[in-house]
Amino acid sequence: MLVIPLIERKRDGAALTAGEWSHLITEYTAGHVPEYQMAALLMAVFLNGLTQGELDAITEAMIGSGSRFEFGSAVPPRIDKHSTGGVGDKVSLVLAPLVASCGVAVPMMSGRGLGHTGGTLDKLESIPGFRTDLSIARAREQVERIGCALIAQTEEIVPADRKLYALRNATATIESIPLMAASIMSKKMAEDLNGLVLDIKRGSGAFLPELQDGLGLAQTMVRLGENRGCPTVALVTAMDRPLGSACGNALETAEAIRTLRGDGPADLLAVVYALGVEMLLLAGLEQDGPAAQRRLERVLGSGAAAEKFAAIVELQEGDPHVLEQPDMLPQARLREDYVAPRSGYVTQVDPRFIGRAVVELGGGRQKTADAIDYSVGFVITARPGDSVVGGEPLATVHARDREGVAVGMRTLQQAIVIESSPGGALTPLVSHRVTRDGVETVD
Repeated sequence: MLVIPLIERKRDGAALTAGEWSHLITEYTAGHVPEYQMAALLMAVFLNGLTQGELDAITEAMIGSGSRFEFGSAVPPRIDKHSTGGVGDKVSLVLAPLVASCGVAVPMMSGRGLGHTGGTLDKLESIPGFRTDLSIARAREQVERIGCALIAQTEEIVPADRKLYALRNATATIESIPLMAASIMSKKMAEDLNGLVLDIKRGSGAFLPELQDGLGLAQTMVRLGENRGCPTVALVTAMDRPLGSACGNALETAEAIRTLRGDGPADLLAVVYALGVEMLLLAGLEQDGPAAQRRLERVLGSGAAAEKFAAIVELQEGDPHVLEQPDMLPQARLREDYVAPRSGYVTQVDPRFIGRAVVELGGGRQKTADAIDYSVGFVITARPGDSVVGGEPLATVHARDREGVAVGMRTLQQAIVIESSPGGALTPLVSHRVTRDGVETVD
């Protein structure tokens, strides 16, 4: 295949045809297009974007590069959720078993940590024995049996995306909105879904911090889903502070377990319920938001969601006793409190500083092959708007050595800002809702 003319055309701002994209993706996945040529084309896309026709074509070609889930008609409505990633975002660990306990099938395919953001798979794998590398056949059987599976993208599913994603990560083209949209939606459309809910993060801890960029991504993905017969709704949620208190794989898993058992942070629960409401509405199990939220609250309070999570853990070869004994999760060797250096008001807890520090402590990857220390991270009790007294504990560093403790302390000094007067209003936890009909502000 002659790729240079395609690179030249895209470099100059013109569009490739659907047939050219299809052939290119097929040849690249098969190893017949060199990485350096595809890297050049990705940068041209990053700089010049894609037309809607090109975006549809590349997404369809990526979906067709591998196998897909196929569920029988007896399986309940299948709804998944995807988050663009954040710091302290353990929503999936609570949301998936909760919604599955309401009668929705949730074949949830998740990712690993990327940059300063945590990954659902890394959190799940902090549970002793837990496997995320299920085949399509095994995951389908589990969804049919208990209504939920929490899995990684396998080699069977959208292999073109696996190659392109790694290349984008190595060529500074991750933040391209059309490439992000094609990557996310190709995987989701391979799940044989009846609906999809997107959690688009905004704020300093998000990949796309600016609201308009997040809305652009949301609208692009909603359009891709709807064009493929998959009703899609996106919520824009706050990531200008960590979500919940725990930041770090095992720490977040423990917080998710507490939430499933009825003792979760209010902000985490608010986002879980907002996304869960949309999932129940798409599934047709409820007709309005308030009724859907009451159903979610009732199921969570009954303990059914915690039992569902235990069943998921057991079927995926983890130890279900972790629900009763969360101290089975990896524990950091050292813990040290960070105290308020002075009295005043907390005006900021910067999630980007926190996320980067978790990686530096060993809780994330700086290279693909890096091993993770699941135990490290932070538990941050301070919230923007809090009045604090000098010497009051605001957070705890969980580290494997004294050097890690020092890194954590320096990070918290930068991330937690205390001033003499209260700061301005926080970004609403859920600020916008995007559907095929447009964008609406959430009250």
